[in-house]
Amino acid sequence: MKQSKAVEIGVGLFVAAGMAALFMLAMKVSNLSTGNIGESYTIIAAFDNIGGLKVRSPVTVSGVRVGRVDSISYDFETFEAVVGLRIGTAYDKFPEDTTASIFTAGLLGEQYVALDPGGSDDNLEPGDRIQLTQSALVLEQMIGQFLYNTAASEGE
Repeated sequence: MKQSKAVEIGVGLFVAAGMAALFMLAMKVSNLSTGNIGESYTIIAAFDNIGGLKVRSPVTVSGVRVGRVDSISYDFETFEAVVGLRIGTAYDKFPEDTTASIFTAGLLGEQYVALDPGGSDDNLEPGDRIQLTQSALVLEQMIGQFLYNTAASEGE
């Protein structure tokens, strides 16, 4: 009897540890973990197409996470998606001619914003807008363009 009780407790602990591991994996994959960047400031970037970019998506420079996407809205005057980027104050020396691009990472297709610093002597200030942006590549558009080009070349 005592041995079966020990086995039941062991199985229960094993199942609880497995559920905790699955929860941690789900939080990591869904990008819902807190990931607090401490004190920060916001800069703005406008894109023609943001693809599947979401609030809390990473903002990186050379592969180093420097912030997160803070907000996404639509500008009816320019017809662009306006993305607010919350950057940690430790990374406050980005040149004015910094570019922002949307890339896809990993097997699940998580999208993130990559900043590429320029060479200007003046730095971006909180609330400034990044002028040079590159929108997300949408797989459906690329396939459509390929099929269109293939059909056009066969028709010649």
